[in-house]
Amino acid sequence: MPDSPFDVITLGRVGIDLYPEESGKALSEVTRFSRFLGGSPTNVAVAAARHGLRAAVITRTGSDPFAPFVHDELRRLDVDTRFVASVADARTTIAFCELHPPDHFPLYFVRDEVPPELHIRADELDLDTIRDCRLFWSTLTGMARASSFDAHVAAWEARRGRLCAVDLDYRPVYWDDARTAARAGMAAIEANSVVIANVDECAVVLGTDTADAAVDALLERGVEIAVVKRGPRGVLIASAEERCDVAPTPVDVVNGLGAGDAFGGALCAALLSGWGVEKAARFASAAGAIVAGRLECASAMPTTAEVFAAMEGTPER
Repeated sequence: MPDSPFDVITLGRVGIDLYPEESGKALSEVTRFSRFLGGSPTNVAVAAARHGLRAAVITRTGSDPFAPFVHDELRRLDVDTRFVASVADARTTIAFCELHPPDHFPLYFVRDEVPPELHIRADELDLDTIRDCRLFWSTLTGMARASSFDAHVAAWEARRGRLCAVDLDYRPVYWDDARTAARAGMAAIEANSVVIANVDECAVVLGTDTADAAVDALLERGVEIAVVKRGPRGVLIASAEERCDVAPTPVDVVNGLGAGDAFGGALCAALLSGWGVEKAARFASAAGAIVAGRLECASAMPTTAEVFAAMEGTPER
């Protein structure tokens, strides 16, 4: 494989997180907010960069005053911006949330009917660079319109036989109905060697109702590594050779919304280091716990040293 400028490339949403500085209040009661970079694939790229990986995100902003902030923050957080462009007459998506620890964080999007990242077309992609990176990461939400669906398929075809990971981050507000999302999810499962989801997302796409059933269904469909997140009950991760139930890392939760993305970026680092599934899941779970204890998402992503400290000991390399 030719040398690539990137270890990890992610594809999908970027946005602005306006998160309350006051916990336990409805948005109608909040008076102070802080602004952060956000968007799940963007967060994963930032998380990967924090582990020393060369990372880029393929995304779109609106043509509004938030676009320069996105570029500036990505550069500050060591994520390459060459694949970040603006969409004319579009608005950068804004996300508000409420903070009700430990496990209730309603998320509200202010966005165009077709947000910028769903305008990405297959003919806009640098398929050679996508093909040659070490790991390609995408999400189900990024497939919610025909043009972006086709872009994902083109990227996966370019990477046939290479390491691809997809997060089945089902968000109903982006889809016409659950059946359409399920069909897209099945296409994603068939094209990716690593699949990450929670139990509810597996229920939508696979029709399963337990973590064990979901892992079995994913492996039966040819997935090499299946990861099913269970929130406070930890993570179930499996390959054809190994299955591990990993307990969560204890944390005083502040905001749980970025934990899954921290998990994803750390998982990228672990897989590219050649770790086994248990070690990878323990490392990723600790990274997720760290971010759950912080307010923001992208800028909260931990370094490798911070994750090892949270694990209370560096695992063997």
